[in-house]
Amino acid sequence: MTSMFKNFTQNFSQTFTQNPKDDILSGLTVALALVPEAIAFAFVADIDPIVGLYGAFMMGIVTAIFGGRPGMISGATGAMAAVVVSTHLIMKGNEVGASLGMEADYLGLQWLFITLLLVGVFQILAGVFRLGKFVRLIPHPVMMGFVNGLAIVIFMAQLDFFKEKIGVGEAAKKVWLQGNDLAVMLGLVALTMGIMFGLPKLTKKIPSALVAIIVVAAITIFGGLEVGTVKSFVIEGSGGKSTGIEGSLPTFQNQIFTLFHTLKGNWGLILSTAFLLAAVGLIESLMTLNLLDEMTETRGSGNRECVAQGTANILNGLFGGMGGCAMIGQSIINVESGGRGRLSGVVAAIALLCFVLFGAPLIEQIPIAALVGVMFMVVIGTFAWSSFRILHKIPLSDAIVLVTVSAVTVWQDLAIAVFVGVIMSALVFAWKNATRIRARKQIKENGTKVYQIWGPLFFGSTQAFSAKFDPKNDPQKIEIDFIESKVSDHSGIEALRGVAERYLDLKKEVKLTHLSEECITLLLKADPKFENVIERSIDDPRYYVVSDVMGETVK
Repeated sequence: MTSMFKNFTQNFSQTFTQNPKDDILSGLTVALALVPEAIAFAFVADIDPIVGLYGAFMMGIVTAIFGGRPGMISGATGAMAAVVVSTHLIMKGNEVGASLGMEADYLGLQWLFITLLLVGVFQILAGVFRLGKFVRLIPHPVMMGFVNGLAIVIFMAQLDFFKEKIGVGEAAKKVWLQGNDLAVMLGLVALTMGIMFGLPKLTKKIPSALVAIIVVAAITIFGGLEVGTVKSFVIEGSGGKSTGIEGSLPTFQNQIFTLFHTLKGNWGLILSTAFLLAAVGLIESLMTLNLLDEMTETRGSGNRECVAQGTANILNGLFGGMGGCAMIGQSIINVESGGRGRLSGVVAAIALLCFVLFGAPLIEQIPIAALVGVMFMVVIGTFAWSSFRILHKIPLSDAIVLVTVSAVTVWQDLAIAVFVGVIMSALVFAWKNATRIRARKQIKENGTKVYQIWGPLFFGSTQAFSAKFDPKNDPQKIEIDFIESKVSDHSGIEALRGVAERYLDLKKEVKLTHLSEECITLLLKADPKFENVIERSIDDPRYYVVSDVMGETVK
């Protein structure tokens, strides 16, 4: 325990900050960009915007200090909000609450807090069992498709800000801005993007996104322009229920421990939603971590990130936050603004809380156009434009995976897209390896027919492997040589056993040679009778080299 604490403190001191000025300024920039995102995702989940802001603060501060890599920003995210909506968790909770005579829209939110406790447990267990390392197995076409799809999703989400609400109640609808309103919106967005594009060419000492937001906000405030602001966005999104983002410190939600009885008959919904939230959160976080690793040419810890995400979600459940995960858009803003240390994430989280506690009147005046412009620049920086150049140069299967993952990300969500991409890549890999198995045939001087197997023997190649043999027409003595092959799974074992038994049933002698120690162990576990057909005493130095290598790999 002492050594673990020592390692943590040493790592924390090394990654806390290398450039305090850049980390502080980039953290402030990110905090400003977090406000509308957290509020918007709270609206998606049909909860109060202050819950989204609390969630962003708690996710941000915990993962900044304890997370898997410095510079990565976490908060309330659309992917998590979408899962909450799709499972109807809050709606079901409110229905149960209404049947029990509780206040409207009360119990659904409490069920969300209870669910977040389980989400945190699942994510911590993923870190403890070191499941975070599996993100390294995600193929590059899946990563590129994920990034492209995410850029498209971010872009499409900004288009909603170019609409205005007309009418009230059920008759209300959103229509595109027109005339002068549209021109002003486009002009402010273009100005924001222009500052972010041009300022780094003059100086990189201050984050261009922060300067752009301040300049555009000053123009709208002192110019008296009537444009959409953070405050108008909150009021419109809440249907007039909320008047702003001002609030107090998060408080301990002790009431959730008295509401477990309301879950009777609904634990299946709670557990399934918690598992989905945990999985989606970890996938998005680990993919973001992987992307930032490539951008910064450093390496983070996926397992540590799992534990930090889980801890943060438990705190969200206990203190009334929405929950969340890593945010790729804000993480890219942070890194490109110079925020490479943990200090940047800490500043972003604390600044966000200060906005809620003290700075709401000022932050609420920031024009939405400035934040949209920042996110458009994130889209441009996120999209893998190189994918257009390489699409016709890479294997067709990889191109299909890339395009499919991008499309599914837009159509469904990030988690489903990654699952689809990994499964497609795995099937392509299995098919290619299945077609590579070969059997070279030769006859020894003593009349023994030797089948020299080349290529992996696994579930995908068993049929092709079995078809290589001709038991009825082969001589009495058969040798199957595995010096250039390996039995990889149970399907391979069954295929090998089937071939051996076909020869034995015909009263023919069969020997298996050059099997690795691992393969021998698997075969004997499956059927001890294999001992009679396995040849162990082989006078071939290559066999021992292969066996030693296999043994070291297994260890």
